[in-house]
Parts: sequence; C-alpha cells; structure tokens
Amino acid sequence: MELERAIVLGASAIGAGLAMIAGIGPGIGEGYAVGKACEAIGRQPESQGDVTRTMFIGCAIAESTGIYGFVVALILLFGNPFIGKISG
Repeated sequence: MELERAIVLGASAIGAGLAMIAGIGPGIGEGYAVGKACEAIGRQPESQGDVTRTMFIGCAIAESTGIYGFVVALILLFGNPFIGKISG
C-alpha cells in the first residue's frame, strides 16, 4: 500500500515536471512572433494597428498552451486524482 502510494506520488511529480516543459514552446513562439511583428512594422509603419492586433491574438492563443501545461502540473501535484485509485 505504502509502496504504491510512493510510486504514484513520484510518477505524478515527474509528470508535473514534464508538463511544465510545455512552457518553453509558447515562450519561444511568442518571442519569435513579436520579433516578426516589429520587423513588419518597421517595413510598413502604416500597418501597425493590424499587425499589433494580429500579434496579440496569436500570442494569447500560444500562451493558452503554456497555461494548460501549468494547470495539468498543479492538478498532478495538489489534486492528484490517481491517489484514490490505489486499492487497499
């Protein structure tokens, strides 16, 4: 019983750490998008409003991926639905 609980807790901690790796992708993607938006505004300053609006929508969608990974990590660490599945 105690060994199974330790295995589930350890696996949940590893899973939470892997879920937090999901935060790397949005950071890189958003930085790339902002850089390209600045480049586009530099080339055509009159399109600043359209480029900025599109960039913010894209960054919000990209950030949601990182937030999902964070929520999964919090659930695995603190809500841990797998502890109740241990028989005994």
